[in-house]
Amino acid sequence: MAKKEVQKRSKWKSIIIILVTLFIISWLFSSVISSFLGADTGLRGNVALIPIKGTITIEGISSFGEKGTSSTEVIEYIKDADANPSIKAILFEINSPGGSAVASKEIADAVSRTNKTTYALIREVGASGAYWIASSTDHIIANELSITGSIGVIASYIEFAGLLERYNMSYQRLVAGQYKDLGTPFKYLPDDEKEILQDKLNKIHDYFIESVAENRDMPVEKLKEIATGEFYLGSEALELGLIDSFGDKETAVELIKQQLNLTEVEFAEYKRPKTFIESLLGAFSENFFFIGKGIGSALTEQKTTNRLEIFT
Repeated sequence: MAKKEVQKRSKWKSIIIILVTLFIISWLFSSVISSFLGADTGLRGNVALIPIKGTITIEGISSFGEKGTSSTEVIEYIKDADANPSIKAILFEINSPGGSAVASKEIADAVSRTNKTTYALIREVGASGAYWIASSTDHIIANELSITGSIGVIASYIEFAGLLERYNMSYQRLVAGQYKDLGTPFKYLPDDEKEILQDKLNKIHDYFIESVAENRDMPVEKLKEIATGEFYLGSEALELGLIDSFGDKETAVELIKQQLNLTEVEFAEYKRPKTFIESLLGAFSENFFFIGKGIGSALTEQKTTNRLEIFT
């Protein structure tokens, strides 16, 4: 009797395993097919839609698979759209707080070089480096409550020198070149090093201001008055001349149709296709994914958090 019960349980386990396996296989198959179909149909249209989302960096990927915007990819999208005769305009859909100064400038420069009419649609936030990109377009649309501006530069970091002393640890300084370890968090920041770092930030800030002033056809001195790093709501940004109009995606569509004399707008969506791992992770609940994120980030980001980084 006990033997029959064991066989019965084993049979049900086998059935469950088979069903789960079939479900996973079918899900993976449908995901692959849909991604291929999506990639094929996404590039048909007369207006390129390029998203600028999350932190802007060269690579666009941070730890734990968090996706941001890669300047390398966006520049390729811009080049492709610029070379496509079917594309009449480019709309940048922005929802980003900014990011690397270099990556932001790379995209802004690419926008300025294109021969197409360009538009920026700021959703929740288009600040700092993301605003730099938006300022390079021909027309900026934002919501009255969108966060914009924040024309400033930051390179702050946590200093661990006091913590090391507390636990009787020390930083052994081995350098060739007086300022080779400039900005390391394991020693106190001397006044001369702080002055050097501040000078670099001021130079980047000045370049940021001059670039935005040129893009927005605004006197540099006037822009300096509001380029304090403060963010502005869309309603304030319009008064300050940082954006051109209020609206949403439908507003952008109507504006493009009107200015370019188009009867309809069909978006050609440029976006990076999901990798196999990203698709697999997306099928499961994110609860477990985020449990270890705090501790894990400290481990996986050690190389970046222990060096000075400059962001706009």
